[in-house]
Amino acid sequence: MRQGFSSNFINQLLGGAPKYTIAELEEKFPPRALPDGAFVTRFAPSPTGYMHIGGLYGALIDSKLAQQTGGVFMLRIEDTDTRREVKDAVDIIVASLNQFGLPYNNDPEYGPYYQSQRRDIYHSVAADLLARGMAYPCFLTPDDMAEIREKQKSAGFPTGIYGEFARDRDISEDEAWARLNAGQVATIRLYSTGNPEKRIFCKDAVRGSIGFPENNEDLVLIKSNDGLPTYHFAHLCDDHFMRTTHVIRGEEWLPSLPLHMQLFRMMDWAAPIYIHTSTIDKIDANTGKQRKLSKRHDPEANVAFFLADGWPTESVLEYLFNIAAAGYEEAKQKGQVKNIWDYEMRPKKIPMSGALFDMKKLEWWAREFIGSLPVPELVARVVNWANEYGDENHKNQVSDIDYLTAALSIERDNPKRVRKDFITWRQTLNEIAYFWDALYVANSEYEFNRDVLKMFLDRYNPADDKDTWWGKIVAIAGELGIKNGDAAMSLRVAVTGRTNTPDLYSLMHVMGHGRVVSRIKDILK
Repeated sequence: MRQGFSSNFINQLLGGAPKYTIAELEEKFPPRALPDGAFVTRFAPSPTGYMHIGGLYGALIDSKLAQQTGGVFMLRIEDTDTRREVKDAVDIIVASLNQFGLPYNNDPEYGPYYQSQRRDIYHSVAADLLARGMAYPCFLTPDDMAEIREKQKSAGFPTGIYGEFARDRDISEDEAWARLNAGQVATIRLYSTGNPEKRIFCKDAVRGSIGFPENNEDLVLIKSNDGLPTYHFAHLCDDHFMRTTHVIRGEEWLPSLPLHMQLFRMMDWAAPIYIHTSTIDKIDANTGKQRKLSKRHDPEANVAFFLADGWPTESVLEYLFNIAAAGYEEAKQKGQVKNIWDYEMRPKKIPMSGALFDMKKLEWWAREFIGSLPVPELVARVVNWANEYGDENHKNQVSDIDYLTAALSIERDNPKRVRKDFITWRQTLNEIAYFWDALYVANSEYEFNRDVLKMFLDRYNPADDKDTWWGKIVAIAGELGIKNGDAAMSLRVAVTGRTNTPDLYSLMHVMGHGRVVSRIKDILK
């Protein structure tokens, strides 16, 4: 280990004396007063774009494990990469968590929760590492590092700043002072003592103990351009002082595990327990092979897609939850639990292999959920969606609540035969569009039995009960020598434009005498 730097030099390097000592930070952010076994988790996205379905999957696991153990689920915004930050991305993240019912608890005592606002904490920890010789100022320029990379590639070495390629690794304080005085700007790098020929064993709560080569790269801790930390260093400081107990993140972060463990050990801090979840994949339509959901090619990768299309947020969560907790569907079917918050998730059961995102299976969850809704709640959900995301036709459909309620009430009064033809709020309104004259489309291809239509008009009485109404149709079919179903089908297609609808008597009752008669007459014309 190299000799540490003086406090005067550290103050100059960091642009001022560190605000805290490590002891003061420990006192400022004490261990949380929580029950034994409580999980403290965090969803820590970067505000660099839309909310990915994989992010929602991770946030769901974070939220669920904290909820079932009496712990805390936090939202931490990792906004240190200012070049990639997208305007309004934080608002999208917050709105998505709220819309999907994943509330977080950002206790001010452990904040702030934007990394860009925690500079004093990072600089204080960096000062400690510099004083102990575990970090050093590095004056390599982008051109210097590009030249190093080319040399490494031509020699067949791994790229990076390590060993003999870490030019300033053993820089003296006098030389560092001289470079600062000459106007050169330094990053602060880790002084790594790892040996890649040795292995470090890191524990993952799902995968068990995994062996990795030790990290020997002198990674940047504090950047030179803005004095903000890199992801790895911020991860160390934030998870320790926010008292995170469990880090749930995608398996793409597995290669970072030895570095993170190295950093925690250098600070003599207990590392959180890591759970690396599988990626959310799909079968590529062109190749037939399994691949990760793509931001560029797959609309379902964006959480906003499900909101705009009107998928019940509960069904999306249930679908994702069943990926992480495969026993949930069976427990729900058996009536052992009402929803995901009643079911105990076991971290060790979270799947390690890529989970397929299956839209057909999601449809099943949506049908089940919507089928369970009381009519007033179904109507409210549809109205809310139409007013926020729908087009003018959708908004017109929900303008008359009584008529909409009557249309959505058909065949929903029999608990033993639950209607399951609705999938999304958009599809629900499209499915019943024929109730509105402006959206009704006459079926020009169907071969109507015009005699059925004429005879029904002569005998139709909206005051008839269902048995009387059906008796008239049977009588018409008998007189014409056709099947009862064929007679009813001519009426169904004339009134709705479709061959497949719910109960025809109920449809006519809701539409009313004038609309039914008008549509049949139009067909006869």
